[in-house]
Amino acid sequence: MRYVGLDVGDRLIGAAVSDESGTLASGIDTVRRVGPRKDLKAVAELVRRHEAGEVVVGLPRRLDGSLGGQAQKVLDFIEGLRPRVGVPVVPWDERFTSVVAERALIEGGVSRQQRKTMVDKVAAILILQSYLDYRKLAESESRRTTP
Repeated sequence: MRYVGLDVGDRLIGAAVSDESGTLASGIDTVRRVGPRKDLKAVAELVRRHEAGEVVVGLPRRLDGSLGGQAQKVLDFIEGLRPRVGVPVVPWDERFTSVVAERALIEGGVSRQQRKTMVDKVAAILILQSYLDYRKLAESESRRTTP
């Protein structure tokens, strides 16, 4: 099954997709936000095009784990997306993903101008990859403890 990962921002939505085995995340289209209905339609089309069975959306929690204003915007986006995609939509803790993405791009020698266009996609890759890794670990633990 394929998974789609999203980093939902105010101006852009970074996106990533997994391989069929749900092991590796890769970056795909970044959606420029133009309005709630069009944004949801564009993301739903992206989910259909990649035949995803689940969508993982980064949820920006505060350092103490609580939810702030941006997190509420993302939760509202998730609620709007669920009926449009017909597959599970899972919020996933995304603390520090944009910072890590920015640092990785800097270390990779990517120019400031290019980083602006790439950071959302890289953040989506990090969100999705952490979710995929968690699932694999949980499956592995479950097999070990099941007689």
